[in-house]
Amino acid sequence: MKSIINREDDQPAQRFLACERRTIYLLLMMSAGMMGAYTFNVRGGVFCNAQTANIVLMAVTLGDGNFKDGLYYLIPISAYCLGAFFSEAFPSPIKKLALFRWDTCLIAFEMIILLIIGFLPLRTPNHIVQVAVNFIASMQYNTFRQAEGIPMATTFCTNHVRQIGIAIAKLIRKKEMEAWTRLLTHIQMIVCFLGGGIILTVICRWFPKEAIWIALLPLAAVLLQLGYADIVVERRQFDRKPGGH
Repeated sequence: MKSIINREDDQPAQRFLACERRTIYLLLMMSAGMMGAYTFNVRGGVFCNAQTANIVLMAVTLGDGNFKDGLYYLIPISAYCLGAFFSEAFPSPIKKLALFRWDTCLIAFEMIILLIIGFLPLRTPNHIVQVAVNFIASMQYNTFRQAEGIPMATTFCTNHVRQIGIAIAKLIRKKEMEAWTRLLTHIQMIVCFLGGGIILTVICRWFPKEAIWIALLPLAAVLLQLGYADIVVERRQFDRKPGGH
């Protein structure tokens, strides 16, 4: 009599976890483009997905002798730092619960924050929204690090532009086919980021306060895929770490 086998045991081992799939990263890049466009268009004219601009602005403001405004930038910078801290500290206790991976919980948390932001009146101080986006962007950036073996940044495009240049050089000099794959991947990431920013900018014309809710759509698609993997496909792989960790 043939023994009953768990559905997961009957499947071959996957090379990459669900949280490492390229489609997941494309959706994350789209949502990041939307977040960046939202804070720039509606919440203070700043880009909160990274911190280089804040550090430059702090240097310029302090250089002009405006110490009060200059020191303000320590708040978003600290929020970004705190997001990285939590994204390092939380995965282990969450893994012990063996319910969902940290990656899945993070996406759910991001969606809750963005949902709340969409309810905040436009008269709400922009700093509140900016710091919130700083926080979740940092956690996303530190959590999702490799797409099918390719190092990634999911909240800004600087690294993707750099990697495109590197890939083109390798194609010309060494004719490496892997460089072609990397080139197309990084181009796709930038296109998704750009597309997300364009879509949200258009929607801001009609629904400026609630426009950020559009970013919930790609995040919801990510959450469904990761949640299904946690419950069904990768149920017994909670100890397996995503690439780059």
